[in-house]
Amino acid sequence: MRDALRDSERAISTVNRDLTRLAAEARQVRAEAGRVAERRRALGAQTAKREAAIERMLVSAAASGAPDTLRVVFSADDPADAGRRLHYLGHISRAAGALVGEQRAALADLERLDREAKQRSARLRAIEQASRAERDKLLSERRERRRVLERVSADIRKNRKEISVLRADEARLARLIEAIGRSQPGKASFAALRGTLRLPVRGELTRRFGAPRGAGMEAKGVFIRAPGGQPVRAVAGGQVVYADWMRGFGNLMIVDHGESYLSIYANNESLLKELGDAVAPGEPIATTGSSGGNEETGLYFEMRHLGRAFDPLSWVKLK
Repeated sequence: MRDALRDSERAISTVNRDLTRLAAEARQVRAEAGRVAERRRALGAQTAKREAAIERMLVSAAASGAPDTLRVVFSADDPADAGRRLHYLGHISRAAGALVGEQRAALADLERLDREAKQRSARLRAIEQASRAERDKLLSERRERRRVLERVSADIRKNRKEISVLRADEARLARLIEAIGRSQPGKASFAALRGTLRLPVRGELTRRFGAPRGAGMEAKGVFIRAPGGQPVRAVAGGQVVYADWMRGFGNLMIVDHGESYLSIYANNESLLKELGDAVAPGEPIATTGSSGGNEETGLYFEMRHLGRAFDPLSWVKLK
């Protein structure tokens, strides 16, 4: 049953991550389409002006009965006057030729922009279709998770009260933190950020660091109650060193900030980043949930240095 819950919550996380990527791609394609449309409008206006200028030139030439080169040469009595008229005629011809050449190039650019606009429209339709399919999949996965929870909820409530299970969950996370600490090199300074960080999600603090959990155990992090699906933001820049489901913590993400400092985000509905991804301060990396069998929706949050948990509230700037 635990495996079924794990698989279901992993699937929900994956679908949400795919939906987030599709939404980002759609925003990019729309922005590109907007730029193409703006270029097309500007080019269309220039083309219309140039077309009007060519039309005026042709009308003027027809109205004045402008002579061709041979007629100028053979009809002129004064060679100097013929030379001046030929020079003027050449200038007019070159100007007309240049306008026509620019117009042809502009029309070719308009055709190219039209093709780009059609390609982006087709890509947007494909993204929207994929998004609808992913949303349908998400609804299906959420229904499956509810069915699994109905079957295992009694066992989960019982296990959350058993000290052996709680200790096993904490030991599992501690082993992971130790392994990460051995494999991650130091990065840029993080200690200087103390007192300036923001909590990763807005909500109500319902469990604080050090709060008793029973049988002599204390909370190693804080729990922030919040509605499901809220963005969970990285407290600082760093690199994702763990992004997967873990018993007792659900969809779990760990970010390495350098100097052996880690931030830990648990019980997420979705993990928006993957192992190895770089994250910027304040960037959404997950969404709130109740994965791992948590009875409340929100975020469980820890901070650790050299593998040891410390009170995150001593590092954040609370409003």
